[in-house]
Amino acid sequence: MKLELTHVVQGGYRLGVLKELGRAGQGCLEVPGCLLYTRCGAVPHLTQDTLHTLGSLPPVTQLSLCTVAEHQEVLEEYKDGFRKFAGLNDTVLYCSLHDPVTTFPTGHITNKTVSVWGSGGRIELTVAKFMALQKAVQPDWYQSMADGETWQSNTSRKRVRKSVDRTLAHLDECLLVHRKTPELQGVEVFGVVEGGDILEERVRSAKETAKRPVAGFCLDGLQAGFMDEALKTQLIAAVMKELPEDKPRLLQGVGRPDEVLACVEAGVDLFESFFPFQVTERGCALCFNLDFSPDPEQAVLEVNEDKDAAQETQDNGAVDPGNQTRAMTPFEIDLKDKRYRDDLEPLVEGCGCYCCRNHQRAYLHHLLVTNELLAGVLLMLHNTAHYHAFFSALRKALASGKLDQFKRRVLSQRTGEKIEKK
Repeated sequence: MKLELTHVVQGGYRLGVLKELGRAGQGCLEVPGCLLYTRCGAVPHLTQDTLHTLGSLPPVTQLSLCTVAEHQEVLEEYKDGFRKFAGLNDTVLYCSLHDPVTTFPTGHITNKTVSVWGSGGRIELTVAKFMALQKAVQPDWYQSMADGETWQSNTSRKRVRKSVDRTLAHLDECLLVHRKTPELQGVEVFGVVEGGDILEERVRSAKETAKRPVAGFCLDGLQAGFMDEALKTQLIAAVMKELPEDKPRLLQGVGRPDEVLACVEAGVDLFESFFPFQVTERGCALCFNLDFSPDPEQAVLEVNEDKDAAQETQDNGAVDPGNQTRAMTPFEIDLKDKRYRDDLEPLVEGCGCYCCRNHQRAYLHHLLVTNELLAGVLLMLHNTAHYHAFFSALRKALASGKLDQFKRRVLSQRTGEKIEKK
């Protein structure tokens, strides 16, 4: 894994390419970018054939260990790894610890174990069991074990300090076993930066993790909805100063476009692409502007409205920590609403996805109110395509020095507006 940066703003965004991904070095991922979110190796609602009707997909697929931990014996008997088992050809496989969409109970971390939750309940993982799972899955890179239960704002300083110590101890043990496991040669390890909402512990965790021989870093405990956005940005900026410039930084649990933009400006390289799935589960469609080169007259109007638009995004887009999947954001339209019953427009004018090329909003409204399974398929196709187009447009805006214009276009979005994709 090799990160080549073409643009770097001191204390700010990074633009480049993550090369030589995978054991054969065949993968290449542009940054800032996102991974392909899956559940047990499959994108929700979509078959592999349907998924590949989309033009450009991320070359890295995310697999959550919690979805496969209960199938360890099957994978060990199969011997050829999860990628071949699930038919995931031509992709780089990244294995995270938890599913970013699923909430899990706290209070089950010890000095020797972490817990994940599968369909059958809690699965306790020692370092030996965790590493045996990685040996069975055979990913291209994986996140080390971590104590990530300090994201709540009322967590004590003592508990946060213990979280950092445990995570570093887990990382050292995982690296030791990793070096001794022939089947994991060529596989990369990402260290996890913890620290809750305490600046000193975040910095300590980053400094100590950076001393270990890891290929990159996962920033944990900064999930959307559980922390003030200004504090989150401050913590990320402080962590970035302690991490080496030539290694990628992956932020977990953040997917909303406005939050992605803020985190990219703070120096984050990679994100998990679970947000389209959350939007689909709400029966909604992503519908925000990706054009960062409006006509001059429109640009003046947007500059004048920037503060009001940003405030509206903040007010209307608050995430409910108890149930993030139900909190609608300003970047989507609710197709269950009666006003779309006779709307014959595509979800986004000019969008090249199968749904927008072949169907109208009225048809999606009908599918949703009649509980047809096809609604999830079509929405997931569009939402996935639009979200990945967002990252592509973001990189183009960074490369052309038009990030401010792009931010204004995204943040000034009003729910329900007709968007023309230029």
